[in-house]
Amino acid sequence: MWDRLAPSTADRIAALVGKFLAKRGIAGAVGRDADLTEAGLSSLDMVNLMLAVEAEFDVKISDRDMRPANFRSLARIEALVGGLLEKAGVSSE
Repeated sequence: MWDRLAPSTADRIAALVGKFLAKRGIAGAVGRDADLTEAGLSSLDMVNLMLAVEAEFDVKISDRDMRPANFRSLARIEALVGGLLEKAGVSSE
């Protein structure tokens, strides 16, 4: 029962991104496919977002996967995290 009440991977990622946007004074939700740099995140924010994703989901993002394209949108981050969790044998929902 608790699993159904837990926030989904997508919700957790959206919350992380929302925190970074809020630090920049940007309020409101960002669409799943919206470009996060166009939404207001800087390159330094993106690096910090990568670290935050690793901490939030207890995963290690490989050097190969640590590239801007994987952090361009909520959907791309979700796909990356889903793949990492799948490799680790953890459900992404």
